[in-house]
Amino acid sequence: MADINIQRKKNTPSPWLILLLVLAVVGIGAYFLFRAETAPPTDVPAPAGSGIPAPPDSTTGAETGPRPSVDAVGDMATEESTPVTAEVLTAFAQGDASQPTFGREGLRLLTSALVDLADRDDLRDATIRSRRDDLTSATSRLSEAGTSLRPGYVAAALLVQAIQQKAYPELAPAAQQLTTLADNLSGRSSTAQEQQQVKDYFTTAAQLVKALNEPPQ
Repeated sequence: MADINIQRKKNTPSPWLILLLVLAVVGIGAYFLFRAETAPPTDVPAPAGSGIPAPPDSTTGAETGPRPSVDAVGDMATEESTPVTAEVLTAFAQGDASQPTFGREGLRLLTSALVDLADRDDLRDATIRSRRDDLTSATSRLSEAGTSLRPGYVAAALLVQAIQQKAYPELAPAAQQLTTLADNLSGRSSTAQEQQQVKDYFTTAAQLVKALNEPPQ
């Protein structure tokens, strides 16, 4: 009589259990990956000779970055010192005239200073008011690319001349010089000569604004 080999049936794990285990592993991996990506970066010094500058030391208080740009000077002037003073204009005029925004930012600062000056009680008359409106109109679109700067240069010089004629006769030569400088400006600053002319214009304008802020003699 033949022997019958009887084997016990092996228990097969449930497919749902396997699926849950796989999902748990994937979830744990995703959690650690997310934490690694969102962790704040740690400043690690660059290897010597790599050419990468070291991060500034916040404990020394030393200024290691570049000097503020023309735009930064303008932002500080309008945000931290209102109105724009002659000292701000003088510091700006000593900046780099080769920067593309030099003329626009200079006109913005000069307009702010002259508008405040024209609103002074002893300087209010029809001529100054008209020149003031001409200046604000000429510089109202400075933020738009392609806007000519020459009308702003001329309008600012004419307003300065109107204020000078109102109360500062001794400043007639300087006011006339500013008008002449404005007439010679093309509105561009692509060459070294044009950049120097713009620089001379703002230097003279700053000197006049300083004098016009003094009491009339």
